[in-house]
Amino acid sequence: MSASVDGLLVVDKPSDWTSHDVVARARRLCSTRKVGHAGTLDPMATGVLVLGVGRATKLLTFLVGADKDYDATIRLGQGTLTDDAEGEVTSAPGAKDLTDAAIAAAVATLTGDIEQVPSAVSAIKVKGERSYHRARAGEAVDLPARPVTVSRFDVHDVRRGDVDGLPVVDVDVTVTVSSGTYVRALARDLGGALGSAGHLTALRRTRVGGFGLDVAHPLAELE
Repeated sequence: MSASVDGLLVVDKPSDWTSHDVVARARRLCSTRKVGHAGTLDPMATGVLVLGVGRATKLLTFLVGADKDYDATIRLGQGTLTDDAEGEVTSAPGAKDLTDAAIAAAVATLTGDIEQVPSAVSAIKVKGERSYHRARAGEAVDLPARPVTVSRFDVHDVRRGDVDGLPVVDVDVTVTVSSGTYVRALARDLGGALGSAGHLTALRRTRVGGFGLDVAHPLAELE
């Protein structure tokens, strides 16, 4: 790419990279410091990350509020500090006797316009400090619920098994959510609605606004 490039760059983010890592790599590839993104993906997550390069960083304002699609796997029976597989297990009530019908009913309560308490390890600032810094330091973080919209919450597969003797249920889902929705909080709340606990074991963002995986480029390809 030339140093004068301006535009949107859609990346298929690999696992174990932070969104900042991707931005830093794009700055080198595009020979400019002026690179931003239209919404963070957690290190564990993969998929669509929209970058603005050069003058196109001004366009990111219009994409930050766009709705998004995700494919995810939710593990019921265990809760973690981070509400995903990267955090330590904080509760393990198990998921024995959870029926498909009960899971479907709980999913229905989390579909539509709902009030969601963000994950404690979100980037939301609490008294000037990121919530995740406080949570990981062992501080109890109390974030207020806020309105979000889950316009689609489809269950594709339900698998029962065990982890070290603990009965768990893995649920593959596709969700379409409004900006500001935490999919790992959906996993947490699905477990809670079933009288158990839940966290994400896999997350892939497949669309941000009008940009899907069909136009996303793996970093290796860009290099």
